[in-house]
Amino acid sequence: MDFFNAVSVEEGKRMMIEVFREYSFEIEEISMLDATNRVLADDIVANNNVPEFNRSTVDGYAVKSSDTHGASESIPSFLTLLGEIRMGQKADIRISSGEAIYVPTGGMIPEGADAVIMIEYAEKLDDSTLMVYRPLSVGENIILKGDDIKEGERVIEKGKRLNSQDIGVLAALGISEIRVYKKPRFFIISTGDEIVDLNEELTMGKVRDVNSYALHSLIIKLGGEVSGKAIVRDDFELLRSSVENALEISDIVIISGGSSVGTRDYTSKVINSFSGKGVFVHGVSIKPGKPTIIGEGKGKAIFGLPGHPVSSIIVFKVFIEYFIKHLLNVKESVNKTTAILDFNFPSSPGKETYQMVNIRERNGKTYAIPSFGKSGMITLLSKSDGYIVLKPHEEGISKGEIREVYFL
Repeated sequence: MDFFNAVSVEEGKRMMIEVFREYSFEIEEISMLDATNRVLADDIVANNNVPEFNRSTVDGYAVKSSDTHGASESIPSFLTLLGEIRMGQKADIRISSGEAIYVPTGGMIPEGADAVIMIEYAEKLDDSTLMVYRPLSVGENIILKGDDIKEGERVIEKGKRLNSQDIGVLAALGISEIRVYKKPRFFIISTGDEIVDLNEELTMGKVRDVNSYALHSLIIKLGGEVSGKAIVRDDFELLRSSVENALEISDIVIISGGSSVGTRDYTSKVINSFSGKGVFVHGVSIKPGKPTIIGEGKGKAIFGLPGHPVSSIIVFKVFIEYFIKHLLNVKESVNKTTAILDFNFPSSPGKETYQMVNIRERNGKTYAIPSFGKSGMITLLSKSDGYIVLKPHEEGISKGEIREVYFL
């Protein structure tokens, strides 16, 4: 395919989803304790009410609210005190008009009671008489059965990436095992005669393997796992052998570098050497990251990312992150904010442009300030808070505009 026949970002995404429309990840059952950051494969439907009984939200006295009408510090209501309900104890008693019983925070509300007076607004005259100094409304200081979760309610939707709050909900429902999608397995290949690993000697002309470590972190954050990594010289047979091995032990292969038009860039040739669709995207109208390759070999997705760190990371977020979330039907909010632009910036006609920015607060307003640097500078990302996106049809952006900033 012609590298210069670049497709738009949206067209690239559409082609990618179309090629892999029948691809799916397996499902496994795991302990709730191992479920954080995993993607739920089924809806969670409540099999019981939460709470399962009416509970007090304060330390106080369960009463009939009608018995407190007109109560004040000067004219209190007098009620007969029946004793107390202990924490975790079933309330085997019924409150009648003119009666009260002590209930701790979280304790069960006895039948007949419809409100709880806080101990701050009540006083024991003696062991059997309670004075109430303020009126109550029905349901005050009580959480009713099913108020939090009702039996039969869908409480967590399929595709949700589970967080600590979700784990709490599962515990409240007594669910200890859940079905989640298996973690997508990635294999990362860094290409280039100049690339050396962290434990190798850095001689003149060599560069350390930055991309595979940055991509590894992105994969873990995305909820995937890295089944292997390799550094491969610019050699067709070596690269093909490495990709063949990667296809056997992973779901997605990422080749970092080797995606441009240089005579020694073998990525597209290697992808096309396997059975399957081969390369169907070779060049995307995106800045940075135009020399992006997307292909399919042996039924697996293979991505050729630019060698420059910033380009590689941006393309990962734009395409691979989108790809995984689409396949897993992930439902989560985008981490972004709005900010006032503190600069003018020209666009690249016909390209979707990603401009790094920093967020600053001034006089109660949020501003986006540009982070400038070349695509080979990894510190451009580490020193930035996020990025703004300029669409291909935009001629540029002007100082004072309000734009969405996507956090890195």
